[in-house]
Amino acid sequence: MAPVLGPAALIDAGVPTASPSLTPAETSRYARHILIPEVGLEGQRRLRSARVLVVGAGGLGSPALLYLAAAGVGTLGIVDDDVVDVTNLQRQVVHGVDDVGAAKTSSAARTVAAINPGVEVVEHRLRIDSDNALDLVSGYDLVVDGTDNFPTRYLLNDACVLTGKPHVWASIYRFDGQVSVWWAQHGPCYRCVFPEPPAPGLVPSCAEGGVLGVLPAAMGSVQSTEAIKLLLGIGEPLVGRLLVHDALRQTWDTLTVRKDPGCPVCGEHPTITELVDYRDFCGMPSVTDAGSGTDVVPTVSVRELRDLLRAREAGDGEPWTLVDVRGPEERSIVSIPGADVVLMDEFRSGAALSKIPADRPVIVHCKSGARSAEAVRLLRASGRTDARNLEGGVLAWVAEVDPSLPTY
Repeated sequence: MAPVLGPAALIDAGVPTASPSLTPAETSRYARHILIPEVGLEGQRRLRSARVLVVGAGGLGSPALLYLAAAGVGTLGIVDDDVVDVTNLQRQVVHGVDDVGAAKTSSAARTVAAINPGVEVVEHRLRIDSDNALDLVSGYDLVVDGTDNFPTRYLLNDACVLTGKPHVWASIYRFDGQVSVWWAQHGPCYRCVFPEPPAPGLVPSCAEGGVLGVLPAAMGSVQSTEAIKLLLGIGEPLVGRLLVHDALRQTWDTLTVRKDPGCPVCGEHPTITELVDYRDFCGMPSVTDAGSGTDVVPTVSVRELRDLLRAREAGDGEPWTLVDVRGPEERSIVSIPGADVVLMDEFRSGAALSKIPADRPVIVHCKSGARSAEAVRLLRASGRTDARNLEGGVLAWVAEVDPSLPTY
């Protein structure tokens, strides 16, 4: 059975004690909470005095912000440097149609204010990194992790371990979700369970592989529940347990996870005592030429590609090959005309070399340029020094060449 971490553990972690008495209006608003013996007046006052940092105002951050605000958490910090895009609206319910183009922190703050004007919202419109993470995390009682990339997950984990804060984490992909509470003082941290990140490109992002729009609601609501339990010091938090959800089968499985004594950040002899370069740790340095290790992978702009396609249609110019590394689901949304399909797995296995004509230059593209850069790097390492990457990928093609096409 997971430990019951009472109010004393939270106070030790820096969670403030209950705030002064509720007003009559607040008492009415939160009456359904106050009726619960485990919450009561004191618990609701504790929520009002709490400070929660939500990192990412996207799919997971949306339900967390909505429910934490409705529950009366006194201060919500929102970290995000992105703007609302129309493709977000399928799942990021804290934003609406009128918010497209607006900063996500501002959009989320307006929604929170509409739900509960008594909640103080602190907007951190920035990308959390090794320079600012400790200061940000230190100013809050716990962190709700709504990020979608491995460098930021490891960064948040280490920042929470170093500051002693609970880390309420979740991840989502297509129909699958995971959620846990990492808290090194009472159980494992994220690194204990996931000591090494996957190789770059091995795990597709939601932007590449998709996600069922309602899945973030399920996982984000569990995160909200765990955050509230921690703030109140009630129940059995998901410390030492990993909750795994399969929405297609509609199952919830619980895995026991344990602290690693050799963990480099929270183990018996930690070697990580300050924040590091997490892009480098996750194997995501700046894209370089595999031959020299220093030269930037050569690129072609979408406007240059447009001119090459026009010349091809007119029967002019030297022969060349355009390759699309994306899967069929992505191509069904939008494609650049005239591209041959060679999937990323074929580049990684070496099979792509036999599929791409060797007697002409090749331009490779994907959604935004990251996967195709890897493909070009592999081609050039195999001797195809005539391979180039389409800068910005399909997204740049739509933005600069044919805005009538859909995006994703």
